[in-house]
Amino acid sequence: MKEQLTLALPKGRLLDPALRLLHELGVDGVDQDSRKLIFTDVRRGLRLLLLKPTDIPAYVLYGAADLGIVGKDVLLEQEPDVYEPLDLGFGFCRLVVAEPRELWERDDPAKWSWVRVATKYPRLAEQYFTDRGIQVEIVRLDGSIELAPLVGLAERIVDLVQSGETLRANGLVEVAEITRSTARLIVNRASMKTEHAAVTGLIDELKAVARRNEPAPLPNGTPPATRT
Repeated sequence: MKEQLTLALPKGRLLDPALRLLHELGVDGVDQDSRKLIFTDVRRGLRLLLLKPTDIPAYVLYGAADLGIVGKDVLLEQEPDVYEPLDLGFGFCRLVVAEPRELWERDDPAKWSWVRVATKYPRLAEQYFTDRGIQVEIVRLDGSIELAPLVGLAERIVDLVQSGETLRANGLVEVAEITRSTARLIVNRASMKTEHAAVTGLIDELKAVARRNEPAPLPNGTPPATRT
């Protein structure tokens, strides 16, 4: 049995809500202004890693972290062989297809036969278009996806949106929704066995806090604004 569990936390938009969730469990000690990437909460017996979100599944899969918090979008793209016991309920966003407004005004997606798409989600994008019988050329990018249609790299993009403000600011219009995403807790399969009591205890605590903080759904089933 380990002296402490290791929990991988995602840098970026999911970090603040993840830390607020952990704070309710009495977990403190992460200094976001520090250049450090490893923090320890001795009282709770937790080591905390701050990682790029797309790296978290690998850390958990190979046992460098016992648990991790990461968006469902990353899990769908990578399909890591890990347990996913809990939807934490925050960080709601959608993966969508978007194109420039001037193209959208004359476009008919039902007539698409071939498209070039810029995205950081190549597997999900390819699956979406292939399932609809559309040939797709994927341009793999790591950032500034919205720029691709503006400079002629690709007419369309597949990207994650929250409010959609970034799309609108760049003259893009949502054409289709591929999937939805919230933050998930993932667990290394070996850790679930060897550290069962500690892991399941932490899962139960996180589940209780997540349920307590969960807003009531809107009548039409749309996730509340507080999750965005």
